[in-house]
Amino acid sequence: MFLVCGEALYDIFTRGTTGPALTMEAYRGGSPYNVAIGLARLGADVGFFGGLSDGPLGEGLRAALKAEGVATNFSPTKAALTTLSLVELDAAGSPHYAFYGQGSADRVLELADIPPLPDKIKALHFGSFSLVVEPCGETLLRFARQEAGRRVISYDPNVRMTVERDTARWRTKLAAWLEIADLVKVSQEDLSLLYPGENPIDVARSWLGHQPALVVVTRGAAGAVALSAAGEFMVGAPDIKMVDAVGAGDSFQAALLYGLAQAGRFDRAGLRNLSEEQLTKALNLAVAAGAKTCTRAGADLPRAAELAELM
Repeated sequence: MFLVCGEALYDIFTRGTTGPALTMEAYRGGSPYNVAIGLARLGADVGFFGGLSDGPLGEGLRAALKAEGVATNFSPTKAALTTLSLVELDAAGSPHYAFYGQGSADRVLELADIPPLPDKIKALHFGSFSLVVEPCGETLLRFARQEAGRRVISYDPNVRMTVERDTARWRTKLAAWLEIADLVKVSQEDLSLLYPGENPIDVARSWLGHQPALVVVTRGAAGAVALSAAGEFMVGAPDIKMVDAVGAGDSFQAALLYGLAQAGRFDRAGLRNLSEEQLTKALNLAVAAGAKTCTRAGADLPRAAELAELM
């Protein structure tokens, strides 16, 4: 079983104006929230750990998780609002976010909220801006440290500069997670934001000198590259008709975790010793999942049956 940890929110898209009104559409989202649903849609046993509001928006997030088969008993109910993210798409369909979430339910996760875990949970995934805002950032870091060595720890920084504009803070948090995480997935864009002027792959390669046994760099339409002690492996991405890239990285993350768990022994040693065939198969599944998400609006992650046509 997987436990995915972090924020849950609504992505708000503007859809033009009707008279004096600005038309908007809201999609359930948040990177970890999406990853949990993506894992469930691929057939994994998965739970979600994050603060959910006691208001109607939070109740909607919880209900949707349950409908997808994601366990929500790990997630505390908070007397706080739900984070909203205003999304603007550029000409290439890439999203740009403005977050409205100070003091919101997903950010006020405290140490007392850390749940006891059943033995069946074999891996924990942590992600996104929840890791750099407090008190949830410290809560999630302490949780990961508590479980490191006993379960696979997966990490995606998923940098959002509109939440935290201080690059140094992102780097400091990343350094702490590099001493905990067995698996790191990061986008080439995030690496360029954090380390401008440096070769992104060189940066990712240096992380193997810390805790990670496997580092995977996503490169958009160019596919992805995986780095481990066994070598470096690249896969391309399928040609698609782009709608938008919202949730594509989360879909990649979910499919990567699922594919690696299916490949064999899913622990630190297993990640370090994956064969080229095993790793390439997992990467191809992840790239196909990310690509499929780009063919439809919002973070609408694919089910396993939908990926066959792209592989």
